[in-house]
Amino acid sequence: MRHLTAHSSAELFDVAASRRIEQAAAAHLPAHTLMRRAGLAVARLAAAVAPHARCIWIACGPGNNGGDGFEAATQLHMRGFDVRASLAGQEGKLPADALDALQRARLAGVPIAAQPPEHYDLAIDALLGLGATRAPTGTMAQWLERMYRQGRPVLSVDLPSGLNADTGTTAFDFGHAGARHCLSLLTLKAGLFTAQGRDAAGQVWFDDLGCGTGAERPAALLNAPPPDQARAHATHKGSYGDVAVLGGAPGMAGAALLAASAALHGGAGRVFVALLDRAQPALSPMQPELMFRDPASLDWSQLTAVCGCGGGTDVQAWLPRLLGEAPRAVFDADALNAIAADGALQALLATRKRQGRQTVLTPHPLEAARLLGSDTAAVQSDRLAAAQSLAHRFQSVVVLKGSGSIVAAPDATPFINLSGNARLATGGTGDVLAGIIGARLAGGLDAMASARTAVWRHGALADGWPQDQPLCASALAAAG
Repeated sequence: MRHLTAHSSAELFDVAASRRIEQAAAAHLPAHTLMRRAGLAVARLAAAVAPHARCIWIACGPGNNGGDGFEAATQLHMRGFDVRASLAGQEGKLPADALDALQRARLAGVPIAAQPPEHYDLAIDALLGLGATRAPTGTMAQWLERMYRQGRPVLSVDLPSGLNADTGTTAFDFGHAGARHCLSLLTLKAGLFTAQGRDAAGQVWFDDLGCGTGAERPAALLNAPPPDQARAHATHKGSYGDVAVLGGAPGMAGAALLAASAALHGGAGRVFVALLDRAQPALSPMQPELMFRDPASLDWSQLTAVCGCGGGTDVQAWLPRLLGEAPRAVFDADALNAIAADGALQALLATRKRQGRQTVLTPHPLEAARLLGSDTAAVQSDRLAAAQSLAHRFQSVVVLKGSGSIVAAPDATPFINLSGNARLATGGTGDVLAGIIGARLAGGLDAMASARTAVWRHGALADGWPQDQPLCASALAAAG
C-alpha cells in the first residue's frame, strides 16, 4: 500500500482501462479473490488511520463497492472493532461477489442494519465506486450528507461516492468532513487528483491488490519532483540564458516585475524587463539586477520571452514579432487573451513547433475557455481533455492551472501536479509561475521539462511556506 504525495510518481488510469485491468485480473484468480483482497486492504488502512475507533460505520452500496465494504467489515470485526454495516439497496440485487461478501460478514457476526449508527468514530464510504456516473440520490445521498457533515473522519473505498473517476467532478459538496482518506484499488484514478477530486479524496492511498496493469496505457501521470542538478563550476551567466519579460502596460507594471523577479531568482543568467508603460522608471531599486529595455531595442531571436504579464491590450501589437522570432517563449495572461481573439495570431502560434521553437502556454480556466471558444464550466468539467485539446490545437505545451494543475503536450501523456495549495490563490502568483518557467527554458530545458519542473517547484514553495507568514507573490518570486 502506498501513500500518494506531491513527491510520488505514478500512472493514472481512466475508467475504461481500469475495467479492462479488473477483468483481466479476475480471469486469472479464483472467484471472489479481488474483493477479499480489497476488503482486507480497506480494513488495514481503517485500522491504521483510526486505531482507537470505538465504532466504525461502513455504508455499503448496491454494487461491488459495497461488497468491498462488507469484506472490510468482516476483517475489522475479526480485529476486535465494533463495526456496523448498512446496506443502501436491495440484498437480492447485489452482484455475486458482493452477495458473497455480505453473507461472509453475517457469518462473522457483523451487524447489518438498515440505518447508520447514532454514534461512530470513523465512516467508511463504500456506496458508489467506478461505475457511478450520476450524483447519489435517495438513501445514499442522505448517508453521504450524514458522514460528510458530522466532522468525523471518512475513508472512501476506491473513490468518494459520486466523484467522476476520469474528470474529478462531482455534484456533491464534500466540504465539511473531518479527516479524509481515500484508498484507490487496483488502479489509481486520474479524477482523484484534479478539479474537485483533491478536496473530496483528502489523503490518497493506493493498493494494486497484487495485480499489474498489463499493456494498458495510462490516461495521465503524476508529476514527480525534478532531480537536484548542481551547477557546474566552469559556467557563467551566459550558460543560463537570457529572459526578457514583455508586459506591464500602464497601471500593471507589477505583473511584469513579478515575472522578472521570479525568472531572476529561478536561475536565469540575465533578465530584461520590457515594460509597455514607458512612463515607468528604468530601474528597480530593490532588484538592480533587472535590466530595463525598450521592447523595440531587444533582439527577440536571441531571448527567452515571457509575454503577457500585465500586458493589457497593448501586448497584442507585439505578439506577431514574438511568435515569429522568439526561439523559446512563455505566453501568459493578456497574451493568451489576445491570441484567443485573433485567428492570425493563433495560426502563428500553431506553427512554432514545426519551426523548432519551444512554447509554453499557462492559462487559468477562463483563459483556456477563451482559447477553446468555450466556457469555464466546460473546461472544468474535464480538465484533462481541455488541456490536451489546447496542446493539440496550438502545438504547444500547456499548463492548465488550478487544483491539480495539468501539464499537457501534443501527442504525449499529460501530467497532473500535486504540489501546491490554496495559499497560491492570490494575485500575482501566476506571473511568478510564468517567470520560473521562463528561467527553465532559458537554462536549456525543453518546453515540457521546463513546465513540469517549474509547476512542481512553484507548488512546493507554497507547501513549505511557514504557516505564520503570509504568502504573497513578491515573496514567492524571491524564494525562487
